[in-house]
Amino acid sequence: MLGYLLARAGVDVVVLEKHADFFRDFRGDTVHPSTLQVMHELGMLEEFLELPHQRLTSATARVGNFDFHAADFSNLPTRCKFVALMPQWDFLNFLSARARRFPQFQLRKQCAAVNLFRDGETTVGVEAQSPGGPVEIHADLVVGCDGRHSTVRRAAALQVQEFGVPIDVLWFRLSRRAGDPEELAGNINYGKALIVINRGDYSQAGMIIPKGSFEQIQRDGLEAFRETIAQIAPYLSDRAGELESWDQIKLLTVQINRLRKWHLPGLLCIGDAAHAMSPAGGVGINLAIQDAVATANLLAEPLLRGPVTVAQLARVQQRREFPTRVTQTLQVSAHKAFARVFQTSGPIEAPWQLKALADIPGRPWLMGYVVGVGVRAEHVAGRARHEWSLRKAAVSAGALLGAVVATVRALRA
Repeated sequence: MLGYLLARAGVDVVVLEKHADFFRDFRGDTVHPSTLQVMHELGMLEEFLELPHQRLTSATARVGNFDFHAADFSNLPTRCKFVALMPQWDFLNFLSARARRFPQFQLRKQCAAVNLFRDGETTVGVEAQSPGGPVEIHADLVVGCDGRHSTVRRAAALQVQEFGVPIDVLWFRLSRRAGDPEELAGNINYGKALIVINRGDYSQAGMIIPKGSFEQIQRDGLEAFRETIAQIAPYLSDRAGELESWDQIKLLTVQINRLRKWHLPGLLCIGDAAHAMSPAGGVGINLAIQDAVATANLLAEPLLRGPVTVAQLARVQQRREFPTRVTQTLQVSAHKAFARVFQTSGPIEAPWQLKALADIPGRPWLMGYVVGVGVRAEHVAGRARHEWSLRKAAVSAGALLGAVVATVRALRA
């Protein structure tokens, strides 16, 4: 996304992709309303939505025998009032094809950055490895967008602040049947949690487990794991047998961390390279896209004139660190709640606090806003900052205020 936006502004860009294609199983496949808003502002939304996708307008959770309406996206003040579920490789193929229309854009596949070139304290390029051998790429700015295991971050020796996470996630697929939930459904019971996402002709499921417990789960056997699925979500009992090998089950080791400093002279990290998010809410992708938009807004014009200053790089972190901190704080709190779920092995009774939250007016909309739009949504430079009418803005503010007041009352009770 950053490569597209910079090339669109006239900046020469080289994007490195270490693989031959974008195909990765169980990558995050959520395209949030704020990202869809960016696609609209770029004039690509209608064409983008012609790609196969599912639309998520709400999320529910079943805690014991209590049904909880967790989030509602249908009334967000955005162009699209849903989360689009789409294989990430389709999103990346679409975006890279449009970026190639700009002569300033290059995408080099099977080309992995392995080290940095420096002139004194300033990063001036990267050393990469390709099938044809070593490649040297010199640049006014190197941007690390290479994820939570970032080579760029490691080569720059940037300091990482880690936050303890008590969970991991096991991802797997099961077939769908008539009558399965259409929207995202969470199932919490018997000391475990299972998230099920409608992907059209199959369901993508995530079993939330205590961190580091996967080896013990494997020792207990695949049949015990299938029985656990059927126990938490009985409607899946007729297809848990589709899991015939541990190869069908992928471990996502959950991390939450962020860099204390996102930049050095000539170098910047954004997305998971700057702040690894947990899969809670699927918001990591949204944060990364928002980082890209903010970076392009702040640095495109300076890059057209040459190298950017440290002060200009610092503005990106200043812009994006607050939403990162808020989102990670919410995720850490959510993980603590999941940790309490693991403390019991029997049937769960929904706590009264959860039932009180369920009755708060505007609360599903507020959660939908936090997940679907997030804190400090970014807009493409040169576009209207907000497309909301005054009436919509007033309704949104009123709903938010009502939710906050009701939450305070519930906590006092």
